[in-house]
Amino acid sequence: MPLTLVKPGEGRTVRKLGGPEDLKNRLLAMGFTVGSEVKVVSQFAGNLIVLVKDSRFAISREMANTILV
Repeated sequence: MPLTLVKPGEGRTVRKLGGPEDLKNRLLAMGFTVGSEVKVVSQFAGNLIVLVKDSRFAISREMANTILV
């Protein structure tokens, strides 16, 4: 399921990254690797704040839809 369906406060394991290569490379640089744990901290207007490897990131709904957990 895409990361956008995870409720705030829940954690999941990244299973697959989709989207174009440049987006995948950006996600990899942020720490979204297959097998890594990601926790949704909050959602606001469709955008998400997530915790990955002890770092918080704000990502758009479109970007979150390419992260499968």
